Amino acid sequence: MKPLRFSILLAAGLLAAAAPAAAQTLELGPNGLRVLPDNRRGPDFDYDRSPPPRRGPPGISERQAVRIARSEGMREVDDVFRQRRTFRVEGADRRGDDLTVIIDARTGDVIDVR
Repeated sequence: MKPLRFSILLAAGLLAAAAPAAAQTLELGPNGLRVLPDNRRGPDFDYDRSPPPRRGPPGISERQAVRIARSEGMREVDDVFRQRRTFRVEGADRRGDDLTVIIDARTGDVIDVR
């Protein structure tokens, strides 16, 4: 009975010792290896003052630009070009005529249909 009690206590002790270690991060830097507690990114990192995560460029996506171009009468999309502030969607309308739709990349407004 004593060996069973000892093994249970040993297992519980190992689990208790491993739990705090799971919340730590190791950092290898110019001063060597150090342990960062609570997954922090440095000794002075403040989660309350950190900037929000970036989710990509502001504005519409390429897929949304194609949808907007289709709503302007484009049936076949040949190519989509992203420039700084605009999307240029090239394709054809239902009659097969060439069509180019220029869309504001930030707001999704149609600037020109050629």
